[in-house]
Amino acid sequence: MIHIDGSYGEGGGQIVRSSLSLSLVTGKPFTIAGVRARRRKPGLQQQHLAAVRAAARVGNAEVRGAELGSTRFSFQPQSVRPGDYTFRIGTAGSTMLVLETLLPALIWENGPSAVCLEGGTHNPFAPPYDFIANTYLPVLQRMGSRVTPRLERYGFYPVGGGRVAVSVDGTPLMRGIRLLERGDFADGRVRAVVANLPEHIARRECDALARLSGWAEDCFQVEQVTQAHGPGNVVLIELHFAEMTETIAAFGRKGVPAEEVAREAWLEAEAFMASDAPVGTHLADQLMLPMAIAASHGCSSAYRTLPLSEHSRTHLAVIDQFLDVQTSVEQDGSECVVTISPRDEGRHTGPSAA
Repeated sequence: MIHIDGSYGEGGGQIVRSSLSLSLVTGKPFTIAGVRARRRKPGLQQQHLAAVRAAARVGNAEVRGAELGSTRFSFQPQSVRPGDYTFRIGTAGSTMLVLETLLPALIWENGPSAVCLEGGTHNPFAPPYDFIANTYLPVLQRMGSRVTPRLERYGFYPVGGGRVAVSVDGTPLMRGIRLLERGDFADGRVRAVVANLPEHIARRECDALARLSGWAEDCFQVEQVTQAHGPGNVVLIELHFAEMTETIAAFGRKGVPAEEVAREAWLEAEAFMASDAPVGTHLADQLMLPMAIAASHGCSSAYRTLPLSEHSRTHLAVIDQFLDVQTSVEQDGSECVVTISPRDEGRHTGPSAA
């Protein structure tokens, strides 16, 4: 039994989700205490509980103590079963974070799966659907997995009600990958989305970003959504490089002008473009787990990114408790290179993707 300190490092929900993912992949049971101890409302909230229950169903796991508000629970998986699953979070909690919890285990199973998730798809406290679809999953595909997402209905915070369908083809291949260069900048794209709100909000956001970026008119798209259960607004900037795509999101809030939302998105995009890193701060955190699993099967990976967040350093510590792999973080000027490899690399061989 692995004992996890939920208050370690950033002390948030990522410790819970990563522990669930790694437990499913390795078959190792764990107990976690101090769940989300560093958050304003400690313990399991609805979206974390949804991840626990979803993982338990996929892994036929015995779970003890996992209730709303619980600060301690145990998780003992039996066997991961590919198949068709539907999970309803019941709030605007992130469907994408639940998906990320399940994907590593489903990718490694020799059988196809279909997963439908209902809840939040565009939540300011989690990666939006577009980031997962356009930035995260393409890297997993280069590592050998085939995951196809489809956004069926937007679900904005705080109402939720969105729906995403995901197919996993069951190919258990995983390759290492090296993301050290991003290549030349190809183009930038902007989508401003409004759900059950006036279209002029999205147009003002596009106009503001056109002034800030100097990009051509055809780089901007306004999307008005009428099928969402509640109101919402998100600005999405895609930065296309030869080797990578970065997706940046900023969300509209009551009382915040559309121009300010656009400016928030642009400042983050500008900071990323000012660096040479192919991997942004959020992707750096998310790639650690699939790369570590690949390393446990003999395949090394490395990527260049901006300085690691406390969130990412905590993630590395959780991985170290489940997998016998080597991780290193080497500073390179204002950036760093993260390498994840087999513990005894000379004894392992495996394919590597460029």
